[in-house]
Amino acid sequence: MILPIFAYGQPVLKKMAAPITPDYPELSTLIANMWETMYNAHGVGLAAPQIGLSIRLFVIDTLQMKDEGEANDGFKKVFINAEMLDETGQAWAYEEGCLSIPDIRGDVERQPDIRLRYWDENFQPFEETFTGINARVIQHEYDHIDGILFTERLKPLKKRLVQRKLDAIRQGKVSSDYRMKFAIR
Repeated sequence: MILPIFAYGQPVLKKMAAPITPDYPELSTLIANMWETMYNAHGVGLAAPQIGLSIRLFVIDTLQMKDEGEANDGFKKVFINAEMLDETGQAWAYEEGCLSIPDIRGDVERQPDIRLRYWDENFQPFEETFTGINARVIQHEYDHIDGILFTERLKPLKKRLVQRKLDAIRQGKVSSDYRMKFAIR
């Protein structure tokens, strides 16, 4: 089932999400719905807060980024209760966007190498290192479960330049190709 994506201004996007346990109600259905919602919106990642659930869960599929030359290193994974263990390397800028913040993009600096502990959809534990664009997508979605939006990581001038657009999104004055749930309506 395709779910509405919560737009900038929704309080759930600014909350620190809570961990879940293997007995979380209808977890497999939720994950399936998240995949369907993400693909419908043409995203490469989706975090539970973006569908209104303040839980530490996100899904990522970087395999579809093959046009950007990263197909061989891509993956499709579910991340539950992720914990960032390390972020290293020389920070690099890359233009990011977000399904919760349509029509706004901006360069965000992130470190290229991360080490992450997480559980998959079967609650099997993993500790892995990710690099490059894969690390960046994880960092973006991980920020969501910590209540951080990519716009908070923009340079001060860019933040000022997008503020009017952000206010318009908060008020529901934006169109998208997918269903959204706005703070004011």
